Amino acid sequence: QVQLVESGGGLVQAGDSLRLSCAASGRTFSSDAMGWFRQAPGKEREFVAAITWSGHTTYFPDSSQGRFAVSRDNAKNTVYLQMNSLKPEDTAVYYCAAGPALDVRVDMYDYWGQGTQVTVSS
Repeated sequence: QVQLVESGGGLVQAGDSLRLSCAASGRTFSSDAMGWFRQAPGKEREFVAAITWSGHTTYFPDSSQGRFAVSRDNAKNTVYLQMNSLKPEDTAVYYCAAGPALDVRVDMYDYWGQGTQVTVSS
């Protein structure tokens, strides 16, 4: 059974940092692009970051550029999202996803985790 399991979420104050992890099991994801998305209550799921299978290329939208970093350890089948200078508007459930290529679109990813809650207080 293929699984992606996120961890590392929690309640932090504005300006703090968090590192999310996404551990994959069931098969190797070393050839997949990995993406991070988030969804706040009443809003659509939005793209946060992505990384190619090799880790050589990453991509961020304006909302996370300069504050977030994404990395992966293919030997551990794990991808990470380092979030710095967190803002209250970063509050959401964060999901990792695996797909054939780096993409900003939700429907281009085949496998999804269950999500981890990140809450940033002001």
